[in-house]
Amino acid sequence: MFIEPNLKGEKRGWVEVIGGSMFSGKTEELIRRLKRVRIANLKLAIFKPEIDTRYNEKKIVSHDTNSIDSIPVKSSLEILDLAKDVDVVGIDEAQFFDEHIVEVCEKLALRGIRVIVAGLDMDYLGKPFGQMPNLFAIADYITKLHAICVKCGHIANVSYRIVKNESQILLGEKDAYEPRCRMCCD
Repeated sequence: MFIEPNLKGEKRGWVEVIGGSMFSGKTEELIRRLKRVRIANLKLAIFKPEIDTRYNEKKIVSHDTNSIDSIPVKSSLEILDLAKDVDVVGIDEAQFFDEHIVEVCEKLALRGIRVIVAGLDMDYLGKPFGQMPNLFAIADYITKLHAICVKCGHIANVSYRIVKNESQILLGEKDAYEPRCRMCCD
């Protein structure tokens, strides 16, 4: 990743967004980047939406069971108050946050904080999910990850829901979703 030189000496922040379907490795990539931040001895704060309790109430956990401690929050605005005196902020499951998450990320970056955000780019219908399109729009760096289609083996970009439920938000894992490509969605 290219980091712009800072000729004036002030601390500069930026926003990195990691997006993709379920089972594409978004959380795994977020955890990898955050662990590298710890190795560098930078001050770090990690957040996730309070509603995400699939694997653990307080930790961010990947499908491969890698984990990192986090602070569950009800509202994205809480992040601004809790992210004091840090160099880096990590945010998982950004699609579940309210409309203020984009503003929060912008404000953190303007404070000189590196912000790393991960989330589903599309819902189970293949439609843009929550504030993720807006986060992609303001991101300085974007990583789009893909899973492998369980039907044909090509790259998958859809979190295909295998249970009957029409709610946009349905917490689940392999019991409720499987990765599929466009061609293999019924």
